[in-house]
Amino acid sequence: MSTLVRALAVGEVQFRDMLKVIRKEVATGLMTGASVSLVAYGRAWFLGVEWNVGLVVAITALTIVLWASFVVAILPLLLHKLKADPAVVSSPFITTLVDGTGLIIYFTIAKIILHL
Repeated sequence: MSTLVRALAVGEVQFRDMLKVIRKEVATGLMTGASVSLVAYGRAWFLGVEWNVGLVVAITALTIVLWASFVVAILPLLLHKLKADPAVVSSPFITTLVDGTGLIIYFTIAKIILHL
């Protein structure tokens, strides 16, 4: 996020570059999320948790990291377009948004996989 905010500040990135920024952030998020989900599933397996609970944790980790990457790609660009300072607003807002929606993502995935 700080790299994107800096790029906005020095004019290297504009609002019209949003799709390119999203593509790069989501690609990075996919690699990071896949790594985190593999580690999470491995940890669940090591602890002897049922496979479906481990699957919930792994899929949730991947999904939340992808969601966070998407939000980080879009929010600073939108704030800059709205003439707000992305450096000041982005971090607390992104954290709150991703944490809050992360719970919804987790419970939704758990409900689907565990048939609750």
